[in-house]
Amino acid sequence: WRSQDRPMYDRIVAVPRLMASVALDDPSRPALLDEALAAVKAVAPAAYTRAGFNLYRDGQDSVAMHGDRVGDLAAGQPIAILSLGAARDMLIQPRPGIGGTKPRRSLRIGLAPGSVLVMSHASQRTHLHGIPKSAEPVGPRISIAFRVRLPVVGR
Repeated sequence: WRSQDRPMYDRIVAVPRLMASVALDDPSRPALLDEALAAVKAVAPAAYTRAGFNLYRDGQDSVAMHGDRVGDLAAGQPIAILSLGAARDMLIQPRPGIGGTKPRRSLRIGLAPGSVLVMSHASQRTHLHGIPKSAEPVGPRISIAFRVRLPVVGR
């Protein structure tokens, strides 16, 4: 797990969660990752190449509303998120200005332990998603996001 700092609001802030990432063809990947990948492929088949992990230690860890960067993702391929640990909510809302839409209230989706949320590649351009902080006490949660990344040229 690693922590990260990011520029935000004219200052550098700590990202409010811990992160990790692994290539799915890495022979040193955790063995349990293969079971998680099989469960995800049963719901959203794809030739996933990477798994990104987020550890939300408690209700104060979060991720701001955003769309994933799609430049290094294979077009037309899903992004599948497996939730482990405590249940948390995800907010999803249309991007302001897309198709003339005005900002709307977010759709709140409960992410239960063992659930898989599948987002399309295209949805990253039309919608935002995030995990808000929780005022209620909540235990740790790990999300594993499976993506089909394009090969890195020149390496």
